[in-house]
Parts: sequence; C-alpha cells; structure tokens
Amino acid sequence: MRWIEPPRCPECDALVRMYPTSYDRWVSLATVELPAKDVPAGFRWRLTKVPGSRIPMDIVAVRVRGIDPLPSEPVVPAHRMMCVPG
Repeated sequence: MRWIEPPRCPECDALVRMYPTSYDRWVSLATVELPAKDVPAGFRWRLTKVPGSRIPMDIVAVRVRGIDPLPSEPVVPAHRMMCVPG
C-alpha cells in the first residue's frame, strides 16, 4: 500500500485538483476558492454533484457562464490562471 499524492502541475510544481467537466473533459483547478471579483470570467469554475447520482463523491466541474456571480461569491479558478512556470 502506498500513499497517493495529489497531482502536481508540470510547469510550476503546485498542487492541482483534477475534475471531470460536464462535457466529458478534465480540467486542472486550483486548490483554493477565491471571490469571483478576483477571478477573470474565463477562469471561473464551480464544483457540483451530478444530478440524480447515488455516489456521494460524484462531482463535476462546471464553468461559470451566463449569469455573472456576485463579486463576493466563491468560485474555483482554473489552475492555469494561477500557474507561474518555475
């Protein structure tokens, strides 16, 4: 048995969270939530449970579009927004 480390970004070596998207792709997300006012619109994501799923950890990443969130509302930024290659 081995300890499984969270994935790291190959560019900056920071921890990332990998989630499936609502359109069958994967996205690297930052490990922190930030207020929507601090995240550009193209990098805003939310984590949500799959509707109708009985699996408690069935979570997908959904891009925040359409209606802008309130400035103080928390969103999960895409990692590439925060990535600073080393």
